[in-house]
Amino acid sequence: MSKEMLINDAQSQECRIAVLDNGSLEELYVEQQSHVSLVGSMYKGKIVNIEQGIQAAFVDFGNGKNGFLHISDLHPKYFSKKKKSESSEKIGKRKALKDRPLIQDCLKKGMDLIVQVTKDGIKSKGPTLTTYVSLPGKYVVMMPWMERLGVSHKLEDDQTRDRLREILDEVKRPKNVGFIIRTAAAAASKRDIKNDIAYLSRLWVAIEKRIEKARSPESLYQESDLVIRTLRDVFDSKVSKVICDSKEVADKVRDFLAMAMPRYKKRAVYYDNPIPLFDKYQIEKELAKISSHTVGLKSGGSIVIEPTEALVAIDVNSGKYRKQTNAEKTAVKINVEAAKEIMRQLRLRDLGGLIICDFIDMREEANRKEVERVFRAEAKKDRARSKILRISTFGIIEMTRQRMGPSLELSTTVDCPYCQGRGIIKSGSAVSVEVIRKINLSVSKPQVETVRVVTSVMLANFLLNENRSIIAEIENKSGKKVVVNSSSEIMGDSYTITCYDERESVVKV
Repeated sequence: MSKEMLINDAQSQECRIAVLDNGSLEELYVEQQSHVSLVGSMYKGKIVNIEQGIQAAFVDFGNGKNGFLHISDLHPKYFSKKKKSESSEKIGKRKALKDRPLIQDCLKKGMDLIVQVTKDGIKSKGPTLTTYVSLPGKYVVMMPWMERLGVSHKLEDDQTRDRLREILDEVKRPKNVGFIIRTAAAAASKRDIKNDIAYLSRLWVAIEKRIEKARSPESLYQESDLVIRTLRDVFDSKVSKVICDSKEVADKVRDFLAMAMPRYKKRAVYYDNPIPLFDKYQIEKELAKISSHTVGLKSGGSIVIEPTEALVAIDVNSGKYRKQTNAEKTAVKINVEAAKEIMRQLRLRDLGGLIICDFIDMREEANRKEVERVFRAEAKKDRARSKILRISTFGIIEMTRQRMGPSLELSTTVDCPYCQGRGIIKSGSAVSVEVIRKINLSVSKPQVETVRVVTSVMLANFLLNENRSIIAEIENKSGKKVVVNSSSEIMGDSYTITCYDERESVVKV
């Protein structure tokens, strides 16, 4: 079997793209109409604030939330004191942070600049911006205001790298623009690369004209939709079919392939079957696993994935697996399987930032190295950049992974209204003790005549049944009134306590 790409867009409210490798789900991309990604889009923005303490600027680019621009993402063309030769940079040789001027010396409030979104905003955080703009094609990435030509690090074959460099040297290119050859160009012809560069050059000329006329904040270039982006970035000769359950999307895929890779346009297929596409290929079962914190392994072991605000913690458990003759062999067997599944889950869930993987302890150094080797080999399949540290004596691997966008969990879920995303709530008895304590405090104030408690139905029932005698005793001793009400708008262990004086005015306690 080979790779297949499934595009589910029949409902038009959400587009889902799954990439199967020998029947196994290897990549997943989801985009809802209400949460369209801005990554790759280019804007003419206006600086609204400069934070010297963190060496960053906040930029209004016309999207509601201001974008975040760090000094490390500021192109030398915006440096205040620069020589003419320093207005551009060489690809792969950005100025180090220590060699950059202070952001307040380069930018001023109200100043216009050209920015591109590199990360979508997450919750209260605004999008991350850069002034190192780039335009991706199928085979090359154009980088205006940059110099030199580069080849993707994922192309490891020296002969292929040399051939592609020769092609770039021979092709006519615009001035003051750098190019990076993408991994997809490994099997591309000189004509393919030439056409790609010509298309990107025309696009950049059009954007430059808009830059001159646009008033900030204004959009200059909108990145393509999820279908076109995925075809451009993921589709290659190994993908035998692109199966779409929408006729309009199937036509769009054919049109793109006819323009970018004419020899593959017949690989786009319209799926016309009453059984939903993802159910036919058993993708829905895989998606159910993605939303779970625990992922089972074929051997009987499991991995537990816990995303937190600062990092992602992943724990490997042996579960019921006991086939090997000793504990060391058991640990190695499960750890190797877990290493493959961890990297697969990171790709599917698009988890990024700092990631800590706690494998089952192994005594022998050779076994730890083997698990690390498998882990690194699986990481090479990932399009996101990652950095992996050596496995520790305790079997822990620390890594960072580039965020391609908001994780699947963040983009498709909301915090539970009962627990506020914590996963637990206080028991009725624990909250009732807390409420009784605050009622006692409230009735001790001389100006307070009535204490009103409003809480969830569950907690109100607990207070009025289990704690009725305690509340009655408080009223008798204090001579004050305690009222307990329930509200359908209050959930879980939440509650409010309001105090009133004899005139029914609110008293602050």
